[in-house]
Amino acid sequence: MENTPNQPIEVALSSSCIFPPNLEDTFATAVDLGYDSVEVMITGSAISQEPYDLLKLVDKYQMPISAIHAPTLLLTQQVWGRAWNKMQMAAKLTKSVGASVIVAHPPFRWQRQYAKNFVEGVREISQAEGVKIAVENMYPWEALGKSVEMYLPHWDPTRFDYDWMTWDFSHAAAARVDSLEYVKKIGDRLGHVHLTDGKGDKVMDEHLMPGYGKQPVAETLEYLADISWYGVVCAEIDTKGKKTGERDEMLVETLQFAHRHLRR
Repeated sequence: MENTPNQPIEVALSSSCIFPPNLEDTFATAVDLGYDSVEVMITGSAISQEPYDLLKLVDKYQMPISAIHAPTLLLTQQVWGRAWNKMQMAAKLTKSVGASVIVAHPPFRWQRQYAKNFVEGVREISQAEGVKIAVENMYPWEALGKSVEMYLPHWDPTRFDYDWMTWDFSHAAAARVDSLEYVKKIGDRLGHVHLTDGKGDKVMDEHLMPGYGKQPVAETLEYLADISWYGVVCAEIDTKGKKTGERDEMLVETLQFAHRHLRR
């Protein structure tokens, strides 16, 4: 799902914002709080992997799925087997539920065979299935005070000829790069945005609420509104340990931030 000319940029709710993971709760929360759509992160949960179950939730809540997050995280390495199988199944699922974008992480450094033809392989599956595979920006890890490259061909997708990219503000903070500068560099290849933030002073990403870190999140959203960007901005903030009421307050504030700076 994408906005069309003269329509506002949509704001989605990622299922990763609901903890413990619960897809029904994700759809219900998205409706209650006024989000436009849902991004489903594929996990070990059978519901997240089955088009029939996902479409039942779409119909029940009248809430579309705009993006699928492929199981390419460290914690989902056992889902759907081999790396390329994950991508192919994610593409078929994306098409089946009416979404248009797959969010995918680059390979880990130990996945050398997978990484070898990653750029070309992603393009082939994307074209064959008719969906966007938007490779997400990541960040270098740190060990004993030293930067460690954990992703191949690199954590920075702008170095390669990907057709589409996902931009994540929290990952940008961890990598200590300027999101507005990079989003302008990506240009027409920007396929999806993860709305979050980070201070950049920790080893890993933080997924703070937008405006609570050091990234130019407001300025970047305003830029996207100015250029009439086609795509979806998806809230992906960390709400672990929060009670339902506090979590929903965070998600409402995140949505309001998005609406304000996307000029909705």
